Amino acid sequence: MTAPVPFLDLKAQQARIAADLRPRLEAVLAHCQFILGPEVAELETKLAAFCGAAHCVTVSSGTDALQIALMAEGIGRGDAVFLPAFTYTATAEVPLLLGATPVFVDVDPRTFQIDPAQLAARVAEVRLAGRLRPRAVIGVDLFGQPADWPALRAIAAAQGLFTLDDCAQSFGASAHGARLGRAADATATSFFPSKPLGAYGDGGALFTESAGRAALYRSLRTHGEGTTRYEVLRTGMNGRLDTLQAAVLLSKLAVFEAELAARERIAAVYDARLAQAVTVPARVADSTSAWAIYAILLPDAAARDRLQAGLREAGVPTAIYYPRPLHAQPAYAAAHDGAALPVAENLATRILALPIHPDLTEADVDRICAAVCANA
Repeated sequence: MTAPVPFLDLKAQQARIAADLRPRLEAVLAHCQFILGPEVAELETKLAAFCGAAHCVTVSSGTDALQIALMAEGIGRGDAVFLPAFTYTATAEVPLLLGATPVFVDVDPRTFQIDPAQLAARVAEVRLAGRLRPRAVIGVDLFGQPADWPALRAIAAAQGLFTLDDCAQSFGASAHGARLGRAADATATSFFPSKPLGAYGDGGALFTESAGRAALYRSLRTHGEGTTRYEVLRTGMNGRLDTLQAAVLLSKLAVFEAELAARERIAAVYDARLAQAVTVPARVADSTSAWAIYAILLPDAAARDRLQAGLREAGVPTAIYYPRPLHAQPAYAAAHDGAALPVAENLATRILALPIHPDLTEADVDRICAAVCANA
């Protein structure tokens, strides 16, 4: 029996970067500065340069990046944080952990990104109700593509909202000729192993143009400390990036541009060969994608089930991102105001992700395309 196509192949990637990776790891083992060692500062400098941001502060996960960014703005009880209904749970759980209320917004049916018109309507609804203070909007660059940041920023500016770019799936993508990292007041990303730029454990980073925000992020990630370790200026958290993870990310960053190009080549083949069989993802205008996820749409849940079963038989793994929109999750039922979000609900029944990573071979891609066309 032919071996399944790998949905993600970290072993192949590790083999490619081993000559650079192993010495970096050995250097950390030799100097033993496992927390905030020199590799962390080097990584922050290189990440900021990569996306053109003024400041980068690495942290322990993408979720912690979101939390630190909202903590720095003093967001908490009585505050409304607007975010897309169709994304991963971390985006919604962080406002709740801080005592704020997530307000779910519907998404564009083709790009899957937060819908600016729906955002404007939801902000108006919250202001009219008068129960919550609109404070922030979290735009998610879903699946590798950028959200409509010019439109989101315009709404936020008119309403006095803090903007936070949840770029967990899209570090390396660009919009209007600029890498993501400067589109919002702050940008949070994740280095979870499955991300386009992934560590060998959890990790994340924050980007900002504000020196004041960057200094506050550094304090908050280290228990709220001041100029010395035992000067505690504020309530913070333990949110530092391990030095070993920084070493891994430095090796991966060296090949990241080439890997982004490989992901784009695969996506282009999928676009060309699958468009007659399924609905392929719409490209966000004037942008590039990091292609963390290549998500197709089927006519309905039954068609998706049939395709997924056929691909499984052909040795092609798939995944559903996401089988349930956030406002329909039991954990968030009490926070949701009951607004109808039909696009997010519909997408959850029709979406299916195919393998996409830089170590897929041409034969792998041919096999995937043939299986989709035969079973769709």
